[in-house]
Amino acid sequence: MASTVVVQHQTQPSFSTLTSSLSDFNGTRIHSQIQYRRKVLQPKVGLQITASSEKNILIMGGTRFIGVFLSRLLVKEGHQVTLFTRGKAPIAQQLPGESDQEFAEFSSKILHLKGDRKDYDFVKSSLSAKGFDVVYDINGREADEVEPILDALPNLEQFIYCSSAGVYLKSDLLPHCETDTVDPKSRHKGKLNTESVLESKGVNWTSLRPVYIYGPLNYNPVEEWFFHRLKAGRPIPIPGSGIQVTQLGHVKDLARAFVQVLGNEKASRQVFNISGEKYVTFDGLARACAKVTGYCIAGCWISGA
Repeated sequence: MASTVVVQHQTQPSFSTLTSSLSDFNGTRIHSQIQYRRKVLQPKVGLQITASSEKNILIMGGTRFIGVFLSRLLVKEGHQVTLFTRGKAPIAQQLPGESDQEFAEFSSKILHLKGDRKDYDFVKSSLSAKGFDVVYDINGREADEVEPILDALPNLEQFIYCSSAGVYLKSDLLPHCETDTVDPKSRHKGKLNTESVLESKGVNWTSLRPVYIYGPLNYNPVEEWFFHRLKAGRPIPIPGSGIQVTQLGHVKDLARAFVQVLGNEKASRQVFNISGEKYVTFDGLARACAKVTGYCIAGCWISGA
């Protein structure tokens, strides 16, 4: 049975922490922190979806990073899960630490729908034939990519979107909360537009805005970049003083957050920031990577560049 996220409605946004044992960073436990905004959008219709019931779920993407861990959690919850991909990568790959039995069980249950999401006619015809209950859009970037999905699934119970914390206008006040001003010119403006489309269509939607995500299978040069530089004995350039703060989040914790909004009425038509509980400076991040690997950074450190 899926866990439930509880949102308390207060004059000021409330903050709650989802504790997890899935990730550690520099010896300190990392938690998934969901910063809840005050509920200002009310659903237009009563919600019928319940997280405890088995659902026919479509994941747009799902073979690279976030979706790999999300799909496993959903399958373990008893849902029927289909991945929509172009078929360029294996639908199932054994993860580090995953037993042969666990991998075999997952592989036997995961389904695949091969296609290009840019082929809107194919998306409409293939999805309407399947009649999915819930859609997780993990790889969507532009607003026009979701419209054929919504057209194909008029009875969709919930659309859960992976946005980005990069949509906010740059500010010296951190951490960002969900009511902060967004930047319509950000490189993630397509995700902002997607959220607007979802709201305008009147569907039951939820959007998660994660910060920098790290963990196994990460194809973005987040933590791996530091490790490669350290191993090669190359300098790690840190801009300015190096005390700029950021936040990280583990991919497994993010996957758990995606599961926890499934069927949760408190998450209806809401945006949630997802991050680790701790702050870290860029200087501290580089030193933490050096500490856990045992590499020495003396003599190859560039700060203030």
